[in-house]
Amino acid sequence: MLIKVNRKELTKHISIVQKAISQRTTMQILEGIKITAKDNTLILAATDTEISIKTKLNAIVEREGEIVINSRLFGDIVRKLENDIININVENYTMNLKCGDSIFNISTQKADEYPDLPKVEDDIKLDISAKDLKNIVKKTTFAVSNDESRIVFTGVFMDIKKNFINFVALDGFRLAIQKLEKETGIENSIIIPSRSLNEFVKIIDNDIDVTLNISKNNIVFKFDNTIFYSTLLSGEFFSYSALLRDEHKISTIVSKREFQFAVERASLLAREDRANLIKLNVLENHINIKSNSEIGDVFEKVKTSEHEEILDIAFNSRYILDGVKILESEDIVLNFTDSVNPLIITEKGDDSYIYLVLPVRLAG
Repeated sequence: MLIKVNRKELTKHISIVQKAISQRTTMQILEGIKITAKDNTLILAATDTEISIKTKLNAIVEREGEIVINSRLFGDIVRKLENDIININVENYTMNLKCGDSIFNISTQKADEYPDLPKVEDDIKLDISAKDLKNIVKKTTFAVSNDESRIVFTGVFMDIKKNFINFVALDGFRLAIQKLEKETGIENSIIIPSRSLNEFVKIIDNDIDVTLNISKNNIVFKFDNTIFYSTLLSGEFFSYSALLRDEHKISTIVSKREFQFAVERASLLAREDRANLIKLNVLENHINIKSNSEIGDVFEKVKTSEHEEILDIAFNSRYILDGVKILESEDIVLNFTDSVNPLIITEKGDDSYIYLVLPVRLAG
């Protein structure tokens, strides 16, 4: 292998494939990036068997070849170099790398020992903007479960309907749904690992479109010269629609900022309690928020739009805050049924996002 490549471009594409490098692998070969040089193109590939990434960039290829090189070492070296052009020569599984007055000689591994990337049939094909994908990930992945014994709830449920897609995350205490209006013409559903989604959105810019190819066991995201593969989670997801109500005993509007800050202040003492417990006393035109612990208590009052009913209800403050913080509208809608049914939070004038939090049952 004998190539010349632009250092900035190489750095960019190394950073992309490194999202598929696991820090916990027991297979040394998976600590590496597979590099293929042919047809004046460099192809970088990496996998941890759950996430796989392949990306291409232009280079001057004087002699073709392919090798595997340690990802961390290769990335650190290339990022520290200063000249624009890197000369790479690989012979007898040793990479000679020259850039300006810097020269490195690094051992490499055989490329034929590297696992093949997934072969995915284009069973379902959808186009989604990067901006929408980033919003979906932001508003759902925080609500997935961390319990590996309930593996399906560690992912985001992509519920594809003929004219919209619901992206759903839940952990048994709260549920987040982001609806994307889209004519798909199909009905299907898959569960995408939340880690895959979080790693994917780190490598995309807002102003591009992403093509999704979905098959039985994998989903593939394609953009520019990069392909991002992820395995899917298998199993039955929760029937979330049963939790969603159209009618509520109390539906009231509050300032997102005022409500968030009041709950944050109340949670300062709630943190002293393992349940992060705060109590809401919902009255006709305001909500009293209370919390107490062995070291003190706190009282907050937040104005609301007027309604007739009153209610006492309690929550884990962290679950309330996680959902409220990511909302973007100035006003939000709090929908209550009773003290044992979930609080449903939406943005005023926008029903595309729903955040649902289960209350804490109080003794007595």
